[in-house]
Amino acid sequence: MNSTAIPELHFRRASQQSEPTYTINMPSLYIIVQGSKTATLVGETYHYDSASYMVSSVHLPVIGRITNASTQLPYLSLQLILHPDVLLDIVNRSNQKKSLKTGRGIMVNQSTPTMLEAVIRLVKLLDCPADIPMLAPLYIREIFYRVLQSEQGMLLQQFAVIGSYAQGISKAIQHINRDYSKPLIINELAKEVNMSVTSLHKHFKRVTGLSPLQYHKTIRLQTARRLLLTEGFSAANAGFSVGYESPSQFNREYARLFGLPPISDIKHLRDSVYELN
Repeated sequence: MNSTAIPELHFRRASQQSEPTYTINMPSLYIIVQGSKTATLVGETYHYDSASYMVSSVHLPVIGRITNASTQLPYLSLQLILHPDVLLDIVNRSNQKKSLKTGRGIMVNQSTPTMLEAVIRLVKLLDCPADIPMLAPLYIREIFYRVLQSEQGMLLQQFAVIGSYAQGISKAIQHINRDYSKPLIINELAKEVNMSVTSLHKHFKRVTGLSPLQYHKTIRLQTARRLLLTEGFSAANAGFSVGYESPSQFNREYARLFGLPPISDIKHLRDSVYELN
């Protein structure tokens, strides 16, 4: 991944197809320039390529896989991070009908010329750094305004309606991601987002496909996997770092999600990368 002078904008490049990769999608717009990719959320698979784009409205634990890439035609994509206050301001200023219906926090749409034109203008700002502070925020707003106008724009708009269930779930997700190493007490979480326990469970599952406890566990385990793979943590230390008190419980739940115990899984991942290279 390559960062840019525009803090919200990142580029990605890959020269081969990838193994399924567990990751946490940030609230972002994802556009593929060349190649294709899939994102799987709790058994639901979303395909997108250069003719389409994907939006994650909240932090979501997905399994991503680059399905079309080669040395001659590498996979090229960009990510534009979405800040909630930008979305809220656009919805409040527009005359679009506000959606209170709760739906998935992920969507794939066909790209439109008007949205892509705004994206190209944003990218071209990288050649004019002095213009970035003034123009980048305007172009970013235009891009997400176009997304909100799309056929599935309501799936994004639901998170910008004050008092909606979706906005409450967004706050619950932020809380879990902030304090994932602490025990999750559902009654306290429901009270914090001003929802009943029943409503919290129902709408949380509509947005993420998971219950709050399942989501919490997945975030913990994916974070532990990253610590093992990139930070060189031992299995015990990775488990303790994300809140597990019992190494045996951590090993069991890790193997249940990823298919192998921690040390075997990390060895398999590193061997796979070595073979690809």
